[in-house]
Amino acid sequence: MRMRLHTLLLLAALAWMPARADDLASAQRLWLAGQKTQAVEQVEQALARAPDDLQLRFALGVMRMELGDRAKAMSIFTRLTQDFPDLADPFNNLAVLHAAAGELDEAKAALEQALRLQPEHAQAQENLGDVLVRLALRAYQHAQKAAVAPSDALADKINRTLALTRELRTR
Repeated sequence: MRMRLHTLLLLAALAWMPARADDLASAQRLWLAGQKTQAVEQVEQALARAPDDLQLRFALGVMRMELGDRAKAMSIFTRLTQDFPDLADPFNNLAVLHAAAGELDEAKAALEQALRLQPEHAQAQENLGDVLVRLALRAYQHAQKAAVAPSDALADKINRTLALTRELRTR
């Protein structure tokens, strides 16, 4: 699962129009210039003037995610899912945060909601696949602990799934 959003996703969030285009464009320039703290401040100042602006709120959530500020990003995306329950992207981003924290069941639920809203959401589809692999590993490990006798087939599944999860983390 992509734990960090790529700059391309940030640019897409910042390019949403028409709301606060100047503020978003200015924040985008700052972000791309490596002045990430100033970019966040720019968006927060714009939000002080327009606290309900979807684009600004989403951009701030993405920035907070990128900066590793999980608690603030989680709060932003949770509120977005409540205020805009028909949008898939906030659910997808919320799922990324849950998965990064090891909260796989919550991540799966958020991704399933994103896909109910937008079945062809490619990133949510990919993220769900990653979460399901991690859930499979968890189930195999629980089965191994509960097994009365060792199982070579189960050990093989665990090893192959572990290798896949390691590979997913390096991407």
